[in-house]
Amino acid sequence: MMTAFKSRMVPTITNETAIACIGMYCMAVVMGYGRFLFTATLPDIMVQLSLSTTIAGWLASINYIGYFIGALIAMFVPQRSTWQAMTLWAIISVVTTMLLVIPNMSLMLWYIIRLIAGIASGVAMILSSSFVIQTLSPERRSVLSAVHYAGIGVGISASAIVTWWLLKLDYHFDVIWLVAGVTSLPLVWLLYAIKPRQVRAVDSQQIDAKQHVSVHQTYVNFKRSLYEAISGHHKALTLLFVSYVLAGFGYISSATFLPVMAAQRLTTQTYAGLMIWLVVGIFAMLSNPLWGALAKRIGEIKTLMGLTVLQAFGMCLPIWFDGAFGLYGNAAILGLTFVGMVSMTLTLFKNINPAYSNLLIALATLAYALGQFLGPLVTVALAGRDGNFNAGLLVAAIGLMIGFVLLVWFRRQSPKTAKLV
Repeated sequence: MMTAFKSRMVPTITNETAIACIGMYCMAVVMGYGRFLFTATLPDIMVQLSLSTTIAGWLASINYIGYFIGALIAMFVPQRSTWQAMTLWAIISVVTTMLLVIPNMSLMLWYIIRLIAGIASGVAMILSSSFVIQTLSPERRSVLSAVHYAGIGVGISASAIVTWWLLKLDYHFDVIWLVAGVTSLPLVWLLYAIKPRQVRAVDSQQIDAKQHVSVHQTYVNFKRSLYEAISGHHKALTLLFVSYVLAGFGYISSATFLPVMAAQRLTTQTYAGLMIWLVVGIFAMLSNPLWGALAKRIGEIKTLMGLTVLQAFGMCLPIWFDGAFGLYGNAAILGLTFVGMVSMTLTLFKNINPAYSNLLIALATLAYALGQFLGPLVTVALAGRDGNFNAGLLVAAIGLMIGFVLLVWFRRQSPKTAKLV
């Protein structure tokens, strides 16, 4: 009786399309809310808590430190536990989001909660991507992977809409974060319902046997895997890693402070910052199918090089045009490029050594997180007391162009590497 009731309450989900859609929902929660809702609510947070630009920058960066730690954790999650571990960390992300409903808590607690949310989003992002891509059949992988990654844009758009709606009703960031947490709760039920068809009893027993190893042996196995993953690809991987650090550094300067810049410059438009952030989300949803189709025609590396130059151009628009055109142009280009750049780069890492794609993707995420951690700190340092973000945007654009040069160099590597990209 109890078993029958439980099966009705928690159905078994094995359909590939449904799993991709749940993956999109997961990305929307752990990335759109866990990381980027902070951007949407930052102007209100700064006003309500009387925070300086420097403190706001550190609150952003501490989240990216968490993302870095999360990527490290994800590297050691056993394959059989991927989905269960992601469910746990997604729940943690939801709970930490809801904890921000307390507006008068200490700054130290803010740092701790943002750190935990960053860890959860880092783990869940990597494990959800790994699981969804491995679950999908080869003939449907391209289309359904785009659905999964569209969750980032969906989450950004949702963060802008929810924030705008509740601010218009005279609520503040505490209620906004509570609503975000409550609307994230169905994800827990959906994740629990997924039962991947690929996991067979024999495979499960074999993997269980492999997991009974000491911590030292785990470390030895990791070292061996790392050596085999990079062996023969040192130069190509180094160039791609450094360019990805710069990509993370480049986009985050705008992605963190765009609504704040809008509040500073477009003073006659009450919700300009949120409208601009909504533009980022909408274009982010469109980017993956668009650039995926282009990559099929000209290749991932050429597409990535073009996106890098386009994003650097977008960083310069608010410097050249002080008003709405510069900010909306930056928002559109940011949304169009950053998800596509992540997708293209991770594909390149996977193609360099497919046998160790999960390890290389996790290492790449560490590189990206490092750039994201440094970006806000450099930006607020250059902004100074007057809060002018132009210098930070210029440095971001320069960093992206250096990354472009590294990508050109990467493309000119050995014939073996060239065939992969």
